[in-house]
Amino acid sequence: MRLYKQQNTALDPIKEKGFKLEKDLQKITEDNLSNIFGLEFVTTEFQLNQLRIDTLAYDDESKSFVIIEYKRDRSFSVVDQGFAYLALMLNNKADFILEYNEKMKGNLKRDDVDWTQSRVLFIAHGFTNHQKEAINFKDLPIELWEVRKYENDLVSFNPIKAIKTAESINTLSKDENVKKITQQVKTLTVDDHIKEDWDSSRELYETLREKLFGLDERFEEVSRRHYISYKIGTTSIIQMKIRKSKIRLELTRTQLKDIKDPEKKVSYIEKSFEHWNQHMSYMDIVTDQDVDYAMFLIKQLMERFTKEKIIN
Repeated sequence: MRLYKQQNTALDPIKEKGFKLEKDLQKITEDNLSNIFGLEFVTTEFQLNQLRIDTLAYDDESKSFVIIEYKRDRSFSVVDQGFAYLALMLNNKADFILEYNEKMKGNLKRDDVDWTQSRVLFIAHGFTNHQKEAINFKDLPIELWEVRKYENDLVSFNPIKAIKTAESINTLSKDENVKKITQQVKTLTVDDHIKEDWDSSRELYETLREKLFGLDERFEEVSRRHYISYKIGTTSIIQMKIRKSKIRLELTRTQLKDIKDPEKKVSYIEKSFEHWNQHMSYMDIVTDQDVDYAMFLIKQLMERFTKEKIIN
C-alpha cells in the first residue's frame, strides 16, 4: 500500500523506512495492543517447554488468550508454527492462567477462559504468497498482519484475510495435530449463528447487515461465541443475537436515557454494567419495519460515539 501526502492538488509519496530491529516492532506493538487490536498486554518473552512466546495477550471480549509472534524470516510455515503454539497453550492451560494472574494481579480461573477462541497472530513487514495462501481457510485460528513504517512517524497495521468462499481447514488437512487442535479451537462464522431453516431471521439479518455497511463501510463483522459483533476499529458498536424468527439487537454503552426511542422498543439489560463493565440495552427485530427502526437507533449511537470520541 502506497501512502501520499497532499500538497495542494499534488500527491507526494511518503517514503517507507521500516523497522531496524524485530524488537522495535515488538515494542511498538506491545505498547499499543489496546489501540490496534483491542487486547490486554499480559507479558513478553513467555518461555514454556522450550518454546518462547514473543507476546502473550488477552482478549477480554472473547475471554481468550492471544499469542503474538514477530517474524523477519519469510521461510517459516505459518500453519505449523501457529498450531505448535496453540498446542502449547491447550496442553498447559494452568501455566497460562498462572502467568496471567501473576502479571495482571488477577484471579482468573480455568473455566473463565474460552479456550475455543484461542488464536495466534503473526506480525511481520511482509509475507510470501505461499504464506498468505496457507491461511486461506475460513476457520483458521491464525492471523497474518503486515506492518509498515514510514517517514514522519507513520505506521500501518494491515490484516491479510481469507476470501469469503474459502474452504474449511477440516476438509483439507490430514495432519492429526491440526485435527486435534481444531476440535478444541473454533473460529466462528456467521453460519454458526443461523440454522438452515431459520429463513425469516436470515432475511432480517441480511437486510440489516446491508444497511449497516451502507451506513459506514468501516464496520467489521466479528463472530463471537454467543453473538455477532459489529465493530469500528476496536470498538464494538452493536451486537446481534440471532434466533429462529427474530434478531436481538444489543446497543453497547447505552442506557435508556442515552437514546431517543419514541416507540418504546428499547429495554435496558439489567446488571449489564456488573457483567460486562458497560451499560447495554436491546430491541427485538421481527419485521422489516423493525430493521428501519433499528437503523434509526444505530445512527444515534454513531453520532454519540463520534461526539464522545469513542470512534473517530
